[in-house]
Amino acid sequence: MEGLFESLPEDYKERLGRPGEYPFTRGIYPRMYLERLWTMRQYAGFGSAEETNRRFRYLLAQGQTGLSVAFDLPTQLGLDPDHPLSVGEVGRVGVSIATVEDMERLFEGIPLDRVTTSMTINAPAMMLLAMYLLVAERRGIPWEKVGGTIQNDILKEYVARGTYIYPPKPSMRLVTDVFEFCSEKVPRWNTISVSGYHIREAGATAVQEIAFTLANAKAYVRAAVERGLALDRFAPRISFFFAAHNDIFEEAAKFRAARRLWARIMREEFKAENKKSWMLRFHTQTGGSTLTAQQPLNNIVRVAYQALAAVLGGTQSLHTNAYDEALGLPTEQSALIALRTQQILAYESGVTRAIDPAGGSFYLEHLTDELEREAEALIQQIDAMGGSVAAIEAGFVQKEIEESAWRFQREVEEGTRVIVGVNRFTVDEETPVPVMRIDPEVGRRRAEEIRRYRASRDPAPVQAALEQLKAAARGEENLFPFVLEAFRKKATLGEVAGALREVFGEYQPSY
Repeated sequence: MEGLFESLPEDYKERLGRPGEYPFTRGIYPRMYLERLWTMRQYAGFGSAEETNRRFRYLLAQGQTGLSVAFDLPTQLGLDPDHPLSVGEVGRVGVSIATVEDMERLFEGIPLDRVTTSMTINAPAMMLLAMYLLVAERRGIPWEKVGGTIQNDILKEYVARGTYIYPPKPSMRLVTDVFEFCSEKVPRWNTISVSGYHIREAGATAVQEIAFTLANAKAYVRAAVERGLALDRFAPRISFFFAAHNDIFEEAAKFRAARRLWARIMREEFKAENKKSWMLRFHTQTGGSTLTAQQPLNNIVRVAYQALAAVLGGTQSLHTNAYDEALGLPTEQSALIALRTQQILAYESGVTRAIDPAGGSFYLEHLTDELEREAEALIQQIDAMGGSVAAIEAGFVQKEIEESAWRFQREVEEGTRVIVGVNRFTVDEETPVPVMRIDPEVGRRRAEEIRRYRASRDPAPVQAALEQLKAAARGEENLFPFVLEAFRKKATLGEVAGALREVFGEYQPSY
């Protein structure tokens, strides 16, 4: 293989490179999956902490190698279970977490110094990470030994997902506060997972997914550098999160193009010197928006092809969706099939027997170059507007995604884009599949629990800690230590997020 590489033209060798070397087209590690498989990190969370803990332990027993937490909407919005806006949503699309005690129950029996955890949480990312660290602290686990990822990507919330709380400027402050705190106290923690997944799920193309994600990442890097943080100290802990959709070669090429672009951005534009700062490390989730409620068993095949694309593209971590997710949360059986899909890919398909097995393919390399060119042009367009934040405030990114989503839907309705079982190869009668339902009593029980929790504590230390947090928010201090102290004094998530609401206000979209 080495002799074959040396025989390539110089410009081709420069674009392609060797695995583990700049520009990392072929992967960020020299031996990739020959040395270590990707982390099998299934996204899970529903109902109460106890219920989700049982699912976590089940998946770990079945061979999952990392955890990924789905939080319910109230938690994502910094609301306690008894808040009026929480009614009907508690535990419905994720686990309900409002206190350090909830977080403790969520990870009961799980060794936090040996299992890495990813948390899909954004506006209150600092708060959920603080709770997690306090659970480790209670168990006597040094924070230096705790590893995982916090999504902490607020910019994509304004354009694709909608679970924001605060306006952009204070939100960016919270992000950089996490960067700073973790670089000093939690060195194994990935302080952000810049998410293209939700951008793609909202209707973006593969090119837009690359461009908007990397433009957002550039905004975070600039904000941290302007804050005075040392680039090569925080940049190696930036991670990414992408979708894998159905076009196998386009998706594999997308990951390779994104990796090459980011390496060049960090080395040439930001002048990073640490090789790890150039590396685009990413988690992949198969495409939720590609799943169909019609003939749902077809989704097993879709997910398998998407997972293959992610592995051909060199992902570091992977979640495979369950076939029933267009109908409800995964059942235990469907979650197991999703995990087994990864395991069959890893141990039976042969795709892990070579580094970048599709690398050098004329078609794949052509697609990689094409996606890179188009994404780079779109990033330059965003830069000309003043960067990602300015482009979002102007509505540019939102409009681009909306137009792409509209074009896709029109193609489906006109039949020029075939969706098997939806607009072609349909059946008259569907075979029903079991659907998981969340007991509506969960919300009532959780509201009672949080009221009892507040009644059982001494309110004076809580209020004092919240006042200190608000005072710090009006200044320029790092807010992480104040959030930690509030939770140590038994504040709830809603109270901590609410204290910052009083100072920062709430974001009201103008677009």
